[in-house]
Amino acid sequence: MAPTDPPTLSALLRRRDLDLRLVSAATDLPDGSLDRPLRWVHSSDLADPTPFLAEDLVLLTTGTQFDDADAIPPYVVRLAERGVLGLGFGTDVHRSGTPEELIAACADQGIPLFEVPYRTPFIAVARAHSEAIAAQAYARRTWALDTQRALALAALRPRGLDAIVTELGRRLGAWAGMFDAAGDLLVAHPRDAFSTTVREELGTRVQEILDRGLEAGQSLTLEAHTFMLFTVGRGGHLRGVLAVEADALDQEARAVVTSVIAMAGLAREQSEQLTRGRRRLHTQLLRSLLGDDPGLARRVLGSLPPAPVVVAVTGDAPAEPLLDWWERRRLDHGTPAFLADSEDGVVICISATDEPLLDDVAARFTARVGVSAPEGYDAFSRAHAQALVALRQPGTSGAVRYADTVGSSLLTALATDEARLVAESRLAPLREHDAAHGTALEHALRTWLDHDARAEQAAAALGIHRHTLRSRVSHAGALLGVDLTTFPARAEVWALLQTARD
Repeated sequence: MAPTDPPTLSALLRRRDLDLRLVSAATDLPDGSLDRPLRWVHSSDLADPTPFLAEDLVLLTTGTQFDDADAIPPYVVRLAERGVLGLGFGTDVHRSGTPEELIAACADQGIPLFEVPYRTPFIAVARAHSEAIAAQAYARRTWALDTQRALALAALRPRGLDAIVTELGRRLGAWAGMFDAAGDLLVAHPRDAFSTTVREELGTRVQEILDRGLEAGQSLTLEAHTFMLFTVGRGGHLRGVLAVEADALDQEARAVVTSVIAMAGLAREQSEQLTRGRRRLHTQLLRSLLGDDPGLARRVLGSLPPAPVVVAVTGDAPAEPLLDWWERRRLDHGTPAFLADSEDGVVICISATDEPLLDDVAARFTARVGVSAPEGYDAFSRAHAQALVALRQPGTSGAVRYADTVGSSLLTALATDEARLVAESRLAPLREHDAAHGTALEHALRTWLDHDARAEQAAAALGIHRHTLRSRVSHAGALLGVDLTTFPARAEVWALLQTARD
């Protein structure tokens, strides 16, 4: 991610002008101990300098405190416990060479030990390290400025948001992805960096953040991957989530990510403004289509989904995420569709060959969707009416086809409050008898009619003998004053049972 590695002990040892020499054997050192970032270089000859030391530094000493060799092992233990990353011994100041006891103690504690020759002042080592810190900071600032310029240029490209996220991933040297308000992955770089399981779980976590509607910056670990998540937009009106695979980001990298979030928010805001304008336009064009005249819509839009088409209406799907989902389908798969807001909900017009996508819409947004039969544009109004009939079917969920409801649609259309009042009045004698005597004549009658007046099957469904069933049906007919041996009477009673409230 960075053009320059953080200052380390290894970098100091490579400086020829310092002429430092590593005394510790490589086998005595933990892996990576020479390459850990150093916070500072300090010098002290105190017997116990640890109260004055910070973690992650290199300590330099001339060894005046080592007159007693027995003091060396506990001295090194205290340094290790304080988090000292290396010990430099100044030779030929109080003694020539490095004490063997010090070499052994550093090996026991895994602390790198190196010699600082007499001709190299301790201040020169500290200055070299501070120069390395300054060079690292300058390199990071230069990287940040260069990255900001690259991101600004990316924003000017076609599909600027995609270009911004791709450039961010390249500059960080890490995976970066942008999720929209519906929780869908809009763009990522590199695209297929993880398994399907990781992508799905990451999408689930993103959706949870969006559902809460709160601004958030958090990290999560999935399998061996750690992600940092940043929301785009303000609380209560989030426009998406930016995800970066990283354990942590330094100040410069965070500033770059903040810029990307601002650019993404602006891009999404501009996109939403265009979307709102397009939605208003589509609402007006829907009125033209409902007049069974597609001419105006074709002239304005250039094309419509090829006929025959199905019209769908959903009243409980969130409009903006639904429109985003269809726009992504159009961009990624070329699926033609016409969507418009209406008083009844979002109206969707697609080619009949794409009708199975409506099941995906219902499942994805946990919505009820009424779907018409295939029609031409000269019968668009009829298809729209069919979709509304299917949508309003009681006791249904998911995508409901008009063809599946047509059998009961006539009774549904006739089931007005007046019709229900008539049906309940006609069934009153039967229901009063059941209530007074604890019988279930209405249930028996309904089951008998549902089985096409076949006594054997209806009796089996009720768990009674067929003669008992015939007796109950005859009794019910007498209470209703109808002859249930005739088809017109059966049809009338069946209609009453379907229309009356249970």
